[in-house]
Amino acid sequence: MKRAARVRSTPKAKAEMTRSGAVLGRMLANPRSSSYTATQAKNEFGRMLERAIHGEPVVITKHDSPRAVLMSFAEFQALKQAPQAGLDTLRGEFDRLFEGMRTPTARRAVDRLFRMTPRALGKAAVAGARRRG
Repeated sequence: MKRAARVRSTPKAKAEMTRSGAVLGRMLANPRSSSYTATQAKNEFGRMLERAIHGEPVVITKHDSPRAVLMSFAEFQALKQAPQAGLDTLRGEFDRLFEGMRTPTARRAVDRLFRMTPRALGKAAVAGARRRG
């Protein structure tokens, strides 16, 4: 029997797993979710499938440890789209901030900052911090 190749986790993949894990954690905390052992899953797959189709996540355990989740296709799609929705929100926020930096007023302010001495820049930073509270 061949061993599966070991895959290295990138920071991006780890972050993705963390987000997916949070969504999965909420699903597992769902009071409507039910748990089956692997043997029960094999013997009662029809019942488990019906529960999943009706929106109840089904946890499959092996040796008292959660190993898999059976869920409806709609829930799977929502889970799969969650990272994209967050990325779209972040992209929109970045675009809005970037456009705000491209105004003539913002350009003049940046030019003024670059012409300031370090001492004047420090005073401006302190004054700005005081205004913001």
